[in-house]
Amino acid sequence: MSLKGRNLLKVLDLSSDEINELIDLAAKLKQEKKNGIPHRMHEGKSIALIFEKSSTRTRCAFEVAAYDLGMNTTYLDPSGSQMGKKESIADTARVLGRMYDGIEYRGFGQERVELIAKYAGVPVWNGLTDESHPTQILADFLTIKEHFGELKGKKLVFMGDACYNMGNSMMVGCAKMGMHYVACAPKKYWPGQELLDICNEIAKETGAVIECIEDPSEAVPGADIIYTDVWVSMGEPLAAWSERIGILKKYTVDSKIMEMAGPDSKFMHCLPAFHDLETETGKEMYELFGVEHMEVSNEVFEGPQSIVFDEAENRMHTIKAVMAATLG
Repeated sequence: MSLKGRNLLKVLDLSSDEINELIDLAAKLKQEKKNGIPHRMHEGKSIALIFEKSSTRTRCAFEVAAYDLGMNTTYLDPSGSQMGKKESIADTARVLGRMYDGIEYRGFGQERVELIAKYAGVPVWNGLTDESHPTQILADFLTIKEHFGELKGKKLVFMGDACYNMGNSMMVGCAKMGMHYVACAPKKYWPGQELLDICNEIAKETGAVIECIEDPSEAVPGADIIYTDVWVSMGEPLAAWSERIGILKKYTVDSKIMEMAGPDSKFMHCLPAFHDLETETGKEMYELFGVEHMEVSNEVFEGPQSIVFDEAENRMHTIKAVMAATLG
């Protein structure tokens, strides 16, 4: 595999073989870390972390992974950069590309990370945009492979809002890896037709199955993985909560959904999750709409089929593999 100098902006950027090799590299680096074997293969290099949207897992994963590889990091939140305000994205990218060996971006429109990649001259990694979340998909696939031994042929049902960054990225990833992907959602929240067409073309080569089904009782039985994400993303107005809680309530992953999937099924969530009332947002939604949980019940989140924290840890190992491979 030679990904040296490459960007990772969306899952479509990677071939099936490249995804497999990144997962294998991540597994190797994870085992080395567990055994105390250092792998400071990029000693002395530096990366910039641009966060227009805050994050726990993405920031910590990039910082720890960079440290393990021997690198330095600079964290830039909206108050720490003039990008897009007093300085254009292109100019910021050209400046940072002269100072850093790689750049991570987490923020809003996909066009922003694409513009950084166009002008930076160094590898750029998408930590999340409104359209795509490629590093999360790699972490999810490593986790699935650890629990099931393989990806090909496994059935993954994505519950809820299946037309945003996670649903779109997961569908592409499943198509690439020959999996059975089901978007279980109201038609309003199905993936766009253009992306569906792309994934179905990929599926012809990989043997994947791509489906969109409204009824959970039809979609869920036989699922190896039940996957969900928050119903409303950062920065969206309160009105979005009102609409989606009403429409998506029947897609909450609860014990009935997991029973339909079967005892060997696993529950996954990219986090954070609104599974109880221990967050400010969760309490606010309870006061406004009377819901004690949203996309997943606490019983499932804390239950024996949940592998969400394996998944969260694997963000770091797969991000490390991406940086190790692309920095060369």
